[in-house]
Amino acid sequence: MASSSLRRSLAGVLVAAAVLSPVVTALHTGVASAADDRLAGGEYHPLTPKRIYDSRPDGVDGGTGAINEPAPGAKATGPTRPAFDIPLLGEGGIPAAADEVLAVVVNITVVLPTGEGWLKAYASGEPAGESSILNFMPGMVVPNLAIVRAGTNGRLAIQMFSTLPATAQVVVDVFGWFSTSKVGVERGSRLEVISPGRLVDTRNTGGPLGFTEFREVQVRGATLNTGQVIPDSADIVGVVLNIAAVNDQPGSTSTYVSVVPDAIAGQPTTSNLNVVGGVIKANSVIVPVGADGKIRLYNHAGVNHLAVDVVGWLRNGVVDETTRGRVIPLATPFRLWDTREPAWGGSRLSAGQAEDWSFAAFAGSVQINGIPVGDQAAVIGNLTAADLVRQYPTVPVSTFLTAWNPTLGRPESSALNKSEGALPVPNLTILPYSSDKRVRFYNFQGATHYLFDASAVVLN
Repeated sequence: MASSSLRRSLAGVLVAAAVLSPVVTALHTGVASAADDRLAGGEYHPLTPKRIYDSRPDGVDGGTGAINEPAPGAKATGPTRPAFDIPLLGEGGIPAAADEVLAVVVNITVVLPTGEGWLKAYASGEPAGESSILNFMPGMVVPNLAIVRAGTNGRLAIQMFSTLPATAQVVVDVFGWFSTSKVGVERGSRLEVISPGRLVDTRNTGGPLGFTEFREVQVRGATLNTGQVIPDSADIVGVVLNIAAVNDQPGSTSTYVSVVPDAIAGQPTTSNLNVVGGVIKANSVIVPVGADGKIRLYNHAGVNHLAVDVVGWLRNGVVDETTRGRVIPLATPFRLWDTREPAWGGSRLSAGQAEDWSFAAFAGSVQINGIPVGDQAAVIGNLTAADLVRQYPTVPVSTFLTAWNPTLGRPESSALNKSEGALPVPNLTILPYSSDKRVRFYNFQGATHYLFDASAVVLN
């Protein structure tokens, strides 16, 4: 469906309304009736971060080695090899019972690929679909957070595509899981979605993190730069963040960032974000809050600034007989739009401009057993920026995208960062709806295409 022609000026910002096409079905949560499905399941269970797969020779899976390269002359039309499965259920604290696990939160990292390409991850035995988890260039270490499902065999399928014959290693860290209504353990937590607000920016407070440095950050009771306050309550058991590594300081080098709930001895065994020197890069993080109400940020190498935005928190003790905060994964990730395509206007979002997308039709189409899941507060999925071009021919450009509830002012935060010449940059993003189901997107510099692949919805 093409973008609406409605365009208007709003406080000096160009705003365009668009309508998303309805087609999506939510994943069944494992109870008898659709009416009950909305009032059960979709609660989050955090885990101590654990590496469950590592294809490197000394990796935790026994060292299966690199993903195989394609046949000579293979192009982007085909994968490097048929998708391979990795164990998911029963790993890293995830229950082994398929009827208890709705979806799993993982960080997937491609390590040192020898070519350019992209990676997909999906339920084993199901269609791969058109949505990718991440894109990579030769020699990079590229992570992205994802909400994935296990196949009927309890496994996750991974498939890498490349433009030329290439190899790559893959690492998978697990951070938590969403339960069905049949879960045999104590109840989980609900997701409270907010318009993004900045928790800390080390460029303004505390200075950059140095070599192997930890930095404590108070979460419970913290006031964000938007004025929103995270409740100072023991019921706040986790926080959902977007963390940007501003790794462009003198002395910066390739590094990784980890976020952990409690003080630990030594370095973390999992990572949330990898970034090379001279680059600004963001990744989403879901992390438990420590018993003291804090989280700990860790920088492995060099000198690295961090900007940390809160997009939601996880709360225990929400009344059973409500849908609020339940997360319902879609049966498969679904591409809602891609501005590179003529069907969606085929035009980039210009510098300093914003546009609204209406999710009303999409939200009304999400069903379980043919019955709508009901009112929704947000959609979760991969937001991707692509094909950034310069404003001025002689001036190199980099940009960021911000997404927020348009009834509120634009927050001083970013959903992802993009530099010219780089491959499309995805980041798992929570898009908070206005009451009429709109989300506003802003581009800082240059002109960029962008697309969105929905993977789950958050109920009201």
